[in-house]
Amino acid sequence: MRVFITGAAGFIGTATTRELLAHGHQVLGLARSDANAATLKSLGADIHPGSLENLDSLREGARLTDATIHLAFIHDFAKFAENSKIDHAAIEAMGDALAGTNKPFLVTSGTGLVAPGQLATESIRPPASPHIPRVSEQTCLAYATRGVRAIAIRLPQVHGAPGRAGLISYLVNSARDHRVIAYVTDGSQRWPAAHVRDVARLYRAALEAGATNAIYHAVAEPGIPMREIAETLSRSLELPIRAIPATEAPHYYGPLALFAGLDMPASSEKTQSDLNWIPTEIGLIQDIAQPGYFTP
Repeated sequence: MRVFITGAAGFIGTATTRELLAHGHQVLGLARSDANAATLKSLGADIHPGSLENLDSLREGARLTDATIHLAFIHDFAKFAENSKIDHAAIEAMGDALAGTNKPFLVTSGTGLVAPGQLATESIRPPASPHIPRVSEQTCLAYATRGVRAIAIRLPQVHGAPGRAGLISYLVNSARDHRVIAYVTDGSQRWPAAHVRDVARLYRAALEAGATNAIYHAVAEPGIPMREIAETLSRSLELPIRAIPATEAPHYYGPLALFAGLDMPASSEKTQSDLNWIPTEIGLIQDIAQPGYFTP
């Protein structure tokens, strides 16, 4: 298949592009800059100039290809609501272009806010909430009734390259600013994780064999306690560690305070069974404990 990928030059997008190209697919990657274009060219992908705000370019990319994978998101959490609206409009533009074609349309979501405090599974479909402005998967899956093979991929904390570990990377920045590694209350909150190469293999598996209106979890480790993550970072960054009450989280974490105190474990049992996807890469703690993983 020839696959249009937004975010193709990013962290997860680069791994996914490599995975697809290595297995006989072609990639048309959205490039918003010369640097993005150079990265895509080096990978062997074709280049499609545009951005998430350029809806015509998104429609054209979806129209020109056999399948679409939406990986891009503007990760500025200080403007989360605004960026969620951009994401929503982008998904609708591509979805409208795909309506009636039965082409695969894979859209990226997250496991974190699916079912805080309990084990999130693929069968849980939370309703849209005014408190959660990002509605990527709801917007995508609505196209399942409009002749699109709509699929949602929920991501945990994705690691696998120096400095990259999902929301943990932002926590590291806070730790450096405050000169202390903090976790909320007793640090028992669990965060799921997966290596980027395992995640890329899941995108390919869902592209090739995923079902219409399906949700898949790219989860290799169901839940790692925040205290264990903090202890690992404390050793790696040579910073002290301390517990903080939930009331201090906004001061310490800023816009990420909502996530920092959440217990958000997730299962991928159904995903592994349905797509024969078995994670094999290094675990989160072992990965981020490597010397220099979070070197500035």
